[in-house]
Amino acid sequence: MEERVNINVSAVDYDKTSKALSHQLSLLEEMVHGQDDFVMSDSEFAFGWHFFVLSVNRALVEKLAEMMGVDFDKIKGKGIEKKFLTWLTKNIEPKSPRFKLAIKEEMESSKFGIF
Repeated sequence: MEERVNINVSAVDYDKTSKALSHQLSLLEEMVHGQDDFVMSDSEFAFGWHFFVLSVNRALVEKLAEMMGVDFDKIKGKGIEKKFLTWLTKNIEPKSPRFKLAIKEEMESSKFGIF
């Protein structure tokens, strides 16, 4: 079984955000010759926001890091997962209204939960 990076996504506009994420990750798959390396859950709506989980194969993230080399190391964030979140956020920000990305495991283990 492949190791995955699970990302909690909170978005005001599910359609735009999910399409922007799918488009960006499809481009990344083409760039590193990957296939079926990510999956998105259905959205749950609460408090005016849509919440869903994006699951990305760790191999895809590692290929991006390898391909970008030193430029990937310069991205803000501690560790490969945080750097990937920063890269993904910067690439879909212009295409989607308000959204937030967070590592799922970190949120679940947080002392204070999602607040």
